[in-house]
Amino acid sequence: MKQTLVWLVLLTPEVCWCQEELTLDQAVNLALTNNRRIQVAQLEVGKSEDAVAVARTYRLPTFRFNLLELQPLTHIDFHFPAGSLGTLPGMGPIPATDSTIRSPLLPTTLFLGGVDQPLSQLRRIAIGVVLQDLNRKLTLQRLRREELAVASEVKKAYYAMLLTQSALAATQEALKLFRELERVANEGLAQQAVLQSDVLEVQTRLAQTELDALTLRNGLQTQQSQLNLLLGRSFETEFRLAPVSDTPEVEMDRSAAQARALEQRPELDEARLKVLQAQQDRGFKKAEGIPEVSLTLDYLGLANIHFLPSSTVGVGFQVNWSVFDWGRRKKELASKDKTIEQAKLAVTETEAQIQLEVDADRHKLDETRARLKVSDLSRKTAAEKLRVALNKREEQAVQIKDVLQMQVSLAESNHQYQQDLLAYWTAKADFDKAIGGR
Repeated sequence: MKQTLVWLVLLTPEVCWCQEELTLDQAVNLALTNNRRIQVAQLEVGKSEDAVAVARTYRLPTFRFNLLELQPLTHIDFHFPAGSLGTLPGMGPIPATDSTIRSPLLPTTLFLGGVDQPLSQLRRIAIGVVLQDLNRKLTLQRLRREELAVASEVKKAYYAMLLTQSALAATQEALKLFRELERVANEGLAQQAVLQSDVLEVQTRLAQTELDALTLRNGLQTQQSQLNLLLGRSFETEFRLAPVSDTPEVEMDRSAAQARALEQRPELDEARLKVLQAQQDRGFKKAEGIPEVSLTLDYLGLANIHFLPSSTVGVGFQVNWSVFDWGRRKKELASKDKTIEQAKLAVTETEAQIQLEVDADRHKLDETRARLKVSDLSRKTAAEKLRVALNKREEQAVQIKDVLQMQVSLAESNHQYQQDLLAYWTAKADFDKAIGGR
C-alpha cells in the first residue's frame, strides 16, 4: 500500500515562522552529536582505549629506585675470628687474633637501583592486551546500542510533537467553526428560531475546544523541551518541525529483515565478543602457570661504610614460580571453561531474541498500517458528513444540535486517526531499531 498523508504543521499564532526548521534527519544527527548519554558512552570508549595503551606498557622494562638514609643509634660491630680470612705463607693467619671492626655513628646512605625486563611474562602480557582490546570493542558496541536507542527516541519524540502540532491546528479550525455556530445560534435565539439550550450547548462545546487548545499548546511546549533534551541543547531553543510527507512501505521480507538484524544489531556483536573475551581470559589464567623469568640489572651503592665496597653492579635472571597451588589453578580453569559455554549459549539466545523481536515489530507495523487506513477512511467520512450538514444548515435544513453532533464525530475520528498515525510511526521507529538501523 502506498499512501500519501499530508501533515498539518501549523503552529500557534504567537510562534514566529522565522524560527529554525528542524527536519527529522537533522534532529537525529544533532542527537548523535550532542546527546549527553552518547557522550558518556564515547568517554567510556576513550577510557577503554587508554586501558589498551596501559596494558601495552607492561611489555617494557621496569625501573626500580630505592634510597635509604640511615643514622645509626648504635655501633655495628663486625667480628672476625683469627684466621677467618685465611692463612698466608710467611704471615700466618689473617687476622692473627680475634678482631672487631666497629662502624662509626655517621649517617649512612644505601641506594638500590635496577632494571627488570620481563621475558616469560610476555605471553601473559600479550593476552592482557588482547583482553583490553576486546573490552574496547565491547564499549564500541555499547556506544552503537546507545546511538540506536537515542535515534529511536528522537524519532518517536519528533513524530509525537508533529502530531500535536497537527492536532492543535485542527483544534484551531474547530474553534472557528464553533465561534461561527455561536454567532448563528445567538442570531437564531434573538429571532426565537433556536432554543436557549442550543446556544448553551454551542458555548459549552466552544469552551471545551478552547480548553483542548490550551492543553495542546502546553503539551507542545513540553514536547519541545523533551526533544531539546534528547538533542543535547537548551530547553528554551525554539524551532519548528518540517513536515513528513508520507508513510513509506517497508519493502523487506521476513528473511531479509532477520538477516539484516543479525548483521547489524550491536547486541549480537557484543555477545560474540564476550565469547572471545572468555576464551582469552582462560588463556590468561593458564599462562599464570608459566614461571616468571626476568632479565635484571642491579646496582647497590653504600656511603660512609669504608670497609665495604662503595658500589656494586650485577646482571642476571630473576625467577619466580609458585610450584604447588593445591589444585587451585585447575579449578579456576574449569570455571573459565564454564564461562565460555555460558557466553556461547548467550550468543544463541541473543540471535533467537533478535529474530523474535524483528518478527513482532514487523507484525505490529503491518497491523498499525492497516488500522491507519481504517481510521483515515473514517475521518474522511465524518468530514464529508459535516460538510453536507453545514451546507444544509445554510439552507435551514438541519438543526444546530445535528451539526454539533457531526462535529463531535469528526473530532473523535480525527483524534483516532492521530493516535493511529502516531502508533504507525512509533512501530516504524521500533522496527528500524530492531533491524539495527537508525
